[in-house]
Amino acid sequence: MLKVTGIHAFYGAINALRGVSLEIGEGEIVTLIGSNGAGKTTTLMAVSGVVPVREGSITFLGEAIHNLAPDEIVRLGIVQVPEGRRIFPGLTVAENLDMGAFLRTDHKGVRSDLDYVYSLFPVLSKRKKQLGGTLSGGEQQMLAISRALMARPRLLLLDEPSLGLAPLIVRLIFDIIVKINREQGVTVFLVEQNANQALKIAHRGYVVENGEVALSGAASALLHDDSVKKAYLGFDN
Repeated sequence: MLKVTGIHAFYGAINALRGVSLEIGEGEIVTLIGSNGAGKTTTLMAVSGVVPVREGSITFLGEAIHNLAPDEIVRLGIVQVPEGRRIFPGLTVAENLDMGAFLRTDHKGVRSDLDYVYSLFPVLSKRKKQLGGTLSGGEQQMLAISRALMARPRLLLLDEPSLGLAPLIVRLIFDIIVKINREQGVTVFLVEQNANQALKIAHRGYVVENGEVALSGAASALLHDDSVKKAYLGFDN
């Protein structure tokens, strides 16, 4: 579904991505793990068209997208849930969800998807008239994911969905990611510092270090790889 080939991206003179290559097949959950500043978010931003690709290519369903504007990429079915959630704090829960469906004209489908996200996160249904900025961090993350689902993505990009959340909410969020993948067939590209949780739900994974892919393979294999365990899972052996 997605093929990233040798991309380079810069912030000013800083070479943030140095020839990153990866692939995501339709129906997969693929995770990208690494330390702070390794290039995880930049990779997602490049796929979304927010960070320009100076070298290399990105294709989605065989179509080159690395020169497209972000709104054109969204129209193709690639939707990102950004780090820090970035909901619209001055809009209600219902209005935030309406914004997710902004590009859609299939009103019956929108109503059906609205029912679905409320079934995933019943607390949002109870708070539909509440301003987004008054929600807890966990509820805002639920809203950010739901807003993205309202765009009916084919590829869902998730940037650090567990960041700053309590362990119980983290488990709920990861369970929901698996449910979305299985029930809706949504392909997921997950960037996470919580490598343990990410590798447990993913089919495959990539490890990025200093803007380069250092390791890749089946998520189950990476979960038991000694170098990954030592660097990202808190084990010394």
